[in-house]
Amino acid sequence: MPQPDHIIKLPPLPDPDALDDDIKKYFAICEEKLGLVPNVLRAYTANLEKLRNFSKLYNTIMLDEENCGLSKLEREMIAVAVSSANRCYYCLVAHGQAVRRLSGDPQLGEMMVMNYRVAALDRRQRAMLDFVWKLTKSPHDITDDDRKGLGDAGFSEQDIFDICDTAGFYNYTNRVAHGLDMMPNPEYHVMDRQG
Repeated sequence: MPQPDHIIKLPPLPDPDALDDDIKKYFAICEEKLGLVPNVLRAYTANLEKLRNFSKLYNTIMLDEENCGLSKLEREMIAVAVSSANRCYYCLVAHGQAVRRLSGDPQLGEMMVMNYRVAALDRRQRAMLDFVWKLTKSPHDITDDDRKGLGDAGFSEQDIFDICDTAGFYNYTNRVAHGLDMMPNPEYHVMDRQG
């Protein structure tokens, strides 16, 4: 049974041919690198200035390797753990695929989506995901002991900032996706399934 075929329920999105040239160029780069334009970007065409800001923040949080001690896989794992806690269909599909691709392990992608605790994770990854789960489900319960646990697992103070920043970003995007009934690109469902 296919998922619904809308990108978001509202508002109506502009014609892709009518988008500003910088957005068309950005979407062409997405097509070239990813083979598709993620529906989250298409959803943000409802407000082009927000799309520009969203894209810049996403690229800084998820792709910057120079100023972040977390690997791309660790950042994607955070995205999936937060999205699992929030039951965000869009992000579980899209970022579950990214975990499959970056890890080369389709089973890890599925475990992360359903319950990261069943995966054979190292101490560092487990501490990171336990922290972001708690930060998502009961943020008011985070204490110095939780941050110390991350430090004891090998994370620097800057890493802890990046963990919190990444988790915060996905808590935000999950809520936008839920509120607008955002659907992931159907292609994600079949990508990187062979290990």
